[in-house]
Amino acid sequence: MIRPVQITFLGTSAGVPTRTRNVTSQAVAFDHGGVWLLDCGEATQHQLMRAGIKPARIERILLTHLHGDHCYGIPGALATMAINGRSEPVSIIGPVGVKELIETVLRISDTALSFPLEITELDGPRSLPRLEGWQVSAHELPHRVRCFGYCLQEAERPGRFHPDRAQALGVAPGRQFGQLQRGEAIQLADGRTVRPEQVADPRRPGRKLVLLGDTCDGTGLAEAGSDCDLLVCETTYDAAREDKARQWGHSTTRMTGELARRLRARTLIITHFSSRYTDEEPDEPSVEALVAEAALACPGTTVLAARDLWSHSIPPRDA
Repeated sequence: MIRPVQITFLGTSAGVPTRTRNVTSQAVAFDHGGVWLLDCGEATQHQLMRAGIKPARIERILLTHLHGDHCYGIPGALATMAINGRSEPVSIIGPVGVKELIETVLRISDTALSFPLEITELDGPRSLPRLEGWQVSAHELPHRVRCFGYCLQEAERPGRFHPDRAQALGVAPGRQFGQLQRGEAIQLADGRTVRPEQVADPRRPGRKLVLLGDTCDGTGLAEAGSDCDLLVCETTYDAAREDKARQWGHSTTRMTGELARRLRARTLIITHFSSRYTDEEPDEPSVEALVAEAALACPGTTVLAARDLWSHSIPPRDA
C-alpha cells in the first residue's frame, strides 16, 4: 500500500528566527521510510527532535542557496548524526560553495564524521540520480546569490489489479498474478496471451512536489513543475511590498499566487514569512490575510500557511 508523502515544516521564518518560528527547513518523509531535508537553517536539529523525526532517517539534504538562514544548521546536524553512530551515507546537494562551507567548518571544529558524506555541487540546472522511485531536478532561480528550486517527480505506479478479471481469463493465482501486476504480459498453457490492461486499471501518475527557496521569480520551474500536487514557495512580504520584495530577491503573496496559477498547482503552501507578520502587530497583515492575498491570485488552488512543526500529507494520485 502506498502511503501519503508527508512534509513537515521545521522552520518558517525569513532571515532570523522569531519567538514562534525557526529559520527555514522542511522535512519530506517518503513511504519507504526515508527523509529528505529542504534547507537546514540554524537549530534544525532541535526542530527535528520536537517533530519526532529521527536524524538517522535523513538520506538527502537539498539546499536552495547558501544564505545563513538556509544552511547554518548543517554542521550541527551532521555532528549529531556522527555522535549517534550513524554509518549510512548522507547526500548533500546545493550550489557551488557548499562543499567548501561544510568541509571548512568540519575541519576547523575538528569534527570527524562516522559516515560517508556525498556532496554534489550545482553549477546550473540538472537532473539528479533517481532514489526510491523519485526523480529530482534542480532549476536555477533569481535571487541575490545563486539559488535553486527542486522538482520531485514520483514514477508512475501500476493501476489497480483485479484478480477476478484474471481468474475469469484462466490465470491461476501465484507467479503470473505478480507478472501482470508488474505490467508484464503472460502466456497461458493454451497459448492465449493475457495483457496487463485486460486485468488492471490504467497506470497511475506519480505525485509531483515543487519546493522553492528564496526567489523573486519562480517561472524557471513553470514547465517542469506544471500540474504539481504541491507547490511550497516563499512569501516573505504582503502584496503592498512588491518593490521591497524585488529589491531583496523575494516574493510577495501575489507573486507566489500567480506562480501557483501558472503551474496549475493543486495545493500551495506559503512559508518564509518576514518577522513583521507575527499576528501580534495591529499595523501589519495577519498570516490569514497573507493566505487570502495569495489565494486571490490562484483560484482553484488550495492555499495554506505553514507553521513550525506542522505537517501536510500528499496522498497518492488516483488513475
